[in-house]
Amino acid sequence: MRPDSILLFAALLPAALLLRYIYRKDTIEKEPPMLLLRLFLFGVLACIPAATLEQTFGRMLDNALPPDSLEYHLINAFAVVALIEEGLKFLFLKQLTWRSWDFNYRFDGIVYAVFISLGFAAFENIFYVYGYGLTAALPRMVLAVPAHMGFAVYMGAFYGQARLAAIRGKRAKSRRNLAAALLVAVILHGFYDFCLFLNTSFTSLLFFLFVIIMYIVTVGFIRKQSREDSNFYL
Repeated sequence: MRPDSILLFAALLPAALLLRYIYRKDTIEKEPPMLLLRLFLFGVLACIPAATLEQTFGRMLDNALPPDSLEYHLINAFAVVALIEEGLKFLFLKQLTWRSWDFNYRFDGIVYAVFISLGFAAFENIFYVYGYGLTAALPRMVLAVPAHMGFAVYMGAFYGQARLAAIRGKRAKSRRNLAAALLVAVILHGFYDFCLFLNTSFTSLLFFLFVIIMYIVTVGFIRKQSREDSNFYL
C-alpha cells in the first residue's frame, strides 16, 4: 500500500469498526443504507462549520481570559468545543431523522446519532492522522473515535425517548428528552476535553478513569437498549 493509503486506512478503520458494531446491534429492523450514508456524510459536513465556529469563539476567549486559567479551560472545553460539536451533530440529526418513517424503534435513535457522530469523528481523524502520522492513529483509535461514539449513544437514547413521547402526544416530555439528548452529550464531551486541556497529573488520571468507566458502561448500555428495543407504534 502507498503511504497515503496506509494513513487513510488507519484514519478510517476505527470509525468503520464501530459503525459495523452499532449496525449489528440494530437487530429487529435494519435502517435504510441511504439514510445511514446521509447521516454519515452530514456528520462529515458538520466538521466545516464546527471548525469555523470554534476558531471564532476560540479567538474571543483568548482575548477575554488568560489561556492558562481554569476558567479558560472550562469554557473552552464545555462551551466552545463540546457545545459547538455536539450542537451541530444534534441539529443535523434532528433535521434528517425526526419525521422519517424509518424512525420507528427506540434503538434507531442510537443508530442515527452514532452514524452522524462517527462521520464527524472519521473526518476529524483524517486530519489528525495525516498531520501527525501513524503515531496519532493508535491513541485516537482507542480514545477519540470511540469517545465520539460514546457521546452519541446517550444522545441517541434520549433522542429516541423524545420521539416516542412526541408520537404519544407528550410534548413536554419530548422537549425534556431532546434537551437531555444534547445536554448529556455536551457534559460528557466537555469533561473529556477539559481533562485533556488542563493536562495535570490528577486530570490525566481522571481522564483515563473516565474513559474506561464510560466505555464499560456504554457497551453494557448498548446491549441493554438493543435487547429491550421496541416499536413506537405497538
